[in-house]
Amino acid sequence: QVQFVESGGGLVQPGGSLRLSCVASGFTFGTYTIRWYRQAPGKERELVMGIDSVGQPLYYTNSVMGRFTVSRDNDKNTASLQMNNLKAEDTAVYYCNAFDKWWGQGTQVTVSS
Repeated sequence: QVQFVESGGGLVQPGGSLRLSCVASGFTFGTYTIRWYRQAPGKERELVMGIDSVGQPLYYTNSVMGRFTVSRDNDKNTASLQMNNLKAEDTAVYYCNAFDKWWGQGTQVTVSS
């Protein structure tokens, strides 16, 4: 079955960095766009960034441009989200997905001093 497992979150001070990882299984990973989402407390889940099958980044949220980058390794069925210069408003649970369903547990990112 399709699975997504996110990791790498944590507590970081404003201006800090985190690198999130996504391990996917159950589908032909290399042929799908992988998207990163986040859901802040009391808010709906929103698209943040994506990376297409050939590694081109896709931006869905202007607020992360210049701070977040994405990468993928199709041989290992993994994707990463590098987050730099983190801000309090980046606090959320982050998810990776390719289908808008079969959601994983996500990984909590908390940006606070």
